[in-house]
Amino acid sequence: MAEKSSRMRVTWNQLRLFEAVARRQSFTRAAEDLFVVQPTVSAQIKQLTASVGLPLLEQVGKKIYLTDAGRELQQTCRELFDAWERFEMRVADLKGVKEGRLRIAMVTTAKYFVPRMLGPFYKRYPGVDLALEIVNRDRVIERLVNNMDDLYIMGVPPDHIAIEKHLFLENPLVVIAPREHELAQRQRIPLTRLARERLIAREFGSGTRITTEDFLRKHKIKWPIQMELGNNEAIKWAVAGGLGVSVVSQHSLLLEPMHDKLAVLDVEGFPVHASWYVLYPQGKQLSVVARTFFDYLTAEAVNIQNELIAAARMA
Repeated sequence: MAEKSSRMRVTWNQLRLFEAVARRQSFTRAAEDLFVVQPTVSAQIKQLTASVGLPLLEQVGKKIYLTDAGRELQQTCRELFDAWERFEMRVADLKGVKEGRLRIAMVTTAKYFVPRMLGPFYKRYPGVDLALEIVNRDRVIERLVNNMDDLYIMGVPPDHIAIEKHLFLENPLVVIAPREHELAQRQRIPLTRLARERLIAREFGSGTRITTEDFLRKHKIKWPIQMELGNNEAIKWAVAGGLGVSVVSQHSLLLEPMHDKLAVLDVEGFPVHASWYVLYPQGKQLSVVARTFFDYLTAEAVNIQNELIAAARMA
């Protein structure tokens, strides 16, 4: 008698449905994402589980958790879908067309220049679909570790992960204060004088905060944080309201409608010279679309750099 085959028989559709459930941690949201009804998702996941021969999901109350086998399958699905997307992009490239999905994760401060660079890119490559995640630095690193995107943009790359990183743009950090502040008209303000002001800072783990703290440590300046805020908009409004001064990326001041309320202070050692990096996991094979955007980003950064230079001259 022929021995029964132990090979798993699964379909592409089952894998797509499972990946959506695992990612969204919900049968309902997965069904909505893929435009199917929930019973279809449940039935397909049940068949997939039977084929694998091990539980893939555990439901505790209303929450869904992945089992060990489920986590392995989720990673396999990502690799399969990524490989297929790369194949589709290579085929399109052979046809002389740039099309496909581009996934970018970036820290919040990068929102002041990256989206503006995407407009011309879209005009040049209208076949590209973009998924853009704008989150704090810790979340970008989490996505990087899990290889969830094509490219990552941040100012302070992690040093505990094997990555390819490429500097593409300067990221000067400046001190801002209310326009009517007593230091607004002074020149070459000593760091010791600045440290007497109330400091408003970004949250712990922010690239701007890490760079600022390194700078102060290097100059042996103690400047205790009086207020912590989670985004640049909140910081700028707090500064404009007279609650203190802050260190921010000069990029966050470009196209700023609050110019009449804020002043950039002339402080010794500032602007602090930092950089923007585009990075990805070491050994990762970039898709055609990701490589195209990578090349475009590094080439077009000169225009943003010129804007920074012009803004500094006018300040």
